[in-house]
Amino acid sequence: MDDVSRHYLMDDKVQLYMRANSPHWQCACSIAGRQRRTTTHEESLSRAKDVARDWYLGLMGKYRAGELKEGKTFREASQRFIDEFEVITQGQRSPIYVKGHKDRIKNHLNPFFGDKVLSEITPGMVQDYRIHRMKTGKARSVQMSANGEEQHKPPARSTLHQEIVCLRQILKTAQRHGWLPFLPDISPPYKSSGKISHRAWFSPDEYKQLYKATRERAQKPKKERWRTASENLHDYVLIMVNTGLRPDEALRLEFRDVAIVTDEATGERILEIEVRGKRGVGFCKSMPGAVIPFERLKKRNNGKPTERLFPKFQRELFNTLLDELDLKTDRDGQSRTAYSLRHTYICMRLMEGADIYQIAKNCRTSVEMIETYYASHIKNTLDAAAINVMKPRKKSKKPSKRLKKDREDEY
Repeated sequence: MDDVSRHYLMDDKVQLYMRANSPHWQCACSIAGRQRRTTTHEESLSRAKDVARDWYLGLMGKYRAGELKEGKTFREASQRFIDEFEVITQGQRSPIYVKGHKDRIKNHLNPFFGDKVLSEITPGMVQDYRIHRMKTGKARSVQMSANGEEQHKPPARSTLHQEIVCLRQILKTAQRHGWLPFLPDISPPYKSSGKISHRAWFSPDEYKQLYKATRERAQKPKKERWRTASENLHDYVLIMVNTGLRPDEALRLEFRDVAIVTDEATGERILEIEVRGKRGVGFCKSMPGAVIPFERLKKRNNGKPTERLFPKFQRELFNTLLDELDLKTDRDGQSRTAYSLRHTYICMRLMEGADIYQIAKNCRTSVEMIETYYASHIKNTLDAAAINVMKPRKKSKKPSKRLKKDREDEY
């Protein structure tokens, strides 16, 4: 940084400087053997100097009163976390996941906590962060209201949750290195038990509507150049509902990962699939209904072993068909997506009485997850014979009049 953009105040104890791509002046000083930095939030040099002087004098007052806490800052801990996380999880976490943590730290966590000493981060400060995020939202979500004021869209609940998870991991890193004596409780206050809602899926009648529509569009596309895309979508829907694959797993599938075999137990032809997804490598056995769509895909695309079954998901066409059929949302207002095809597979298997443990294994998930989000909403999983068990009554020659009346009231 050149001398033109750097200024010295308070007998050279405070420095003012500009960062690249920032219109605001920054200030720095050294107190108690540690460098401290902050932004003045000012573009004017004269006003920035006043802010820097007040900031420095305030720090010196705290230092003399013994109120200035010493130790590692959050910024230092976050940098250590990224250095460790990127190396230790190499090959286990995708680069996209690691980059997501870096972006959360750079864009949200460091600007709020960066200069704070780790011991200063309390549950109250974390709650202030949640409120700050809900009020300010994201920079790219800023909109102008009718009266010309800025409106900020708050982040989604899952987005804020991911940021708190990243914050907790940074604090755990600091604790491991002895920079933080204990982890503060950063769980959200006032939280009640979360509502369990079923995943959006297609009922048997709705699924029939969908595959009939995709088949008709494949046979009679709106434009001839869309024929292949329409045919691929039709086969995609059939394969997904007959395998229970996740959308990302389906997009990774290569022809060499799929084999047509004859099932020993049933004698029917099915697909044996080697699945590569978020849980690593797993295996899946399809329903017989997936075989013919797979054969069509292979013949249509001249599938070589290393080529993908679905190079692209036709999302726009899929959503268009859902809108035409009025199936885009379920009765609870949840949007149906490609993931709903997986949910449909699981629900239909449960409705047919399939073993929940076998479904969990075939879908590479847990029994608990299926019981929570699927089984509890499928009435066919309830065994009336097991539920309506009645303790046998002792036989008597002449039942009392009261017992007779009680039995009549049951009906």
